Amino acid sequence: MEFSPLKLNTFLFFKLPSAFWCGVRVKEISTQKCVASVKYRWFNQNPFNSMYFAVQAMAAELTTGALVMYQIKKSGKNVSMLVANNKASFTKKAKGRIIFTCSEGDLIAQAIQRAISTGEGQTFWMKSVGTDEKGDQVSEMDFEWSIKLK
Repeated sequence: MEFSPLKLNTFLFFKLPSAFWCGVRVKEISTQKCVASVKYRWFNQNPFNSMYFAVQAMAAELTTGALVMYQIKKSGKNVSMLVANNKASFTKKAKGRIIFTCSEGDLIAQAIQRAISTGEGQTFWMKSVGTDEKGDQVSEMDFEWSIKLK
């Protein structure tokens, strides 16, 4: 798969339809950074007039996972990937359009190289930060990814 926002959003539709229908969309991807967006609306609300935490988690995980997929493809190796753990903190109600950004692509390349050279599985944490239209942080999510050669 080519890594572009259009290809990743098509992937969402077929492989992660709940994220797609909640409005999660990739806006930008490179080897170092992935940006996803989701807008607060009736379909993804919670009873407290803000975005449901799981919708935020889907968008945040996508920014980290897309980078992992990108680096795996770039390596040319057959590597499996799995979320092992996650942590989240919410600092403000998520209303309007929320942008999630992960800029830790370098962590993945290093972990893949270690997995290739040692033949052992590797784990690493990646952070995605969600900000609202004013630039205020609404949430921060960390995902521990596990990778290993197949």
